[in-house]
Amino acid sequence: MKSYFPLLKNSPLFSGIGEEDLTEMLQCLNARTSAYRKQEILLLEGREISMVGIVLEGKVQIIKEDYEGGRTILTEIGPGNLFAEAFACVPAQRLPVTVVSVEESRVMWLDYRRVTSVCSSACRFHTKLIENMLTVLASKNILLNQKIEHLSKRSTREKLLSYLSDQAAENGSNEFDLPFNRQELSDYLCVDRSAMSGELSRMQKEGILSFHLNHFVLHRENRP
Repeated sequence: MKSYFPLLKNSPLFSGIGEEDLTEMLQCLNARTSAYRKQEILLLEGREISMVGIVLEGKVQIIKEDYEGGRTILTEIGPGNLFAEAFACVPAQRLPVTVVSVEESRVMWLDYRRVTSVCSSACRFHTKLIENMLTVLASKNILLNQKIEHLSKRSTREKLLSYLSDQAAENGSNEFDLPFNRQELSDYLCVDRSAMSGELSRMQKEGILSFHLNHFVLHRENRP
């Protein structure tokens, strides 16, 4: 587990906590790690949970499936980041989403009750841990609001431009790589894949953007 300490030290949950304190803290949080194959389910919708996960290797997606099997990607989680924290904090809350690995992944699981309650062992940095968790929850809320903004757009083009503009701002450049393939992007934006691909091709012909696979360039001078 110590091989992951540099990653954990930079994780939002352990911000401000030194490597020398991680061993004791992880013991306090009843930490354990598990490996997952590509497309393996980590958490299944409808189950009760009390653990939160930190991705150590690979990527996982939070997805929502409807009655007919349609899938919406809510978010994708990479190394160092948490998932399921909002659901684990509500007692007896049944998980409304499914968590699945995008590729071979390794996840550290932490007992959420030990994260949010005062430590009986009086760990020096437990208060800081609780502060960090509140920051994580607030940041996730902001990201959710951003997605709602994308989905509130009326047309597929407007949804794409809203999302791509956010990606450009996040990367600090009008040239960037998307974290999704085409099917995943259509699932994330809740649009038909064929319609989305057609709209991307039209915008490329109009000079609004250019792309190759997942690499995109927004041409600001031609944007509406």
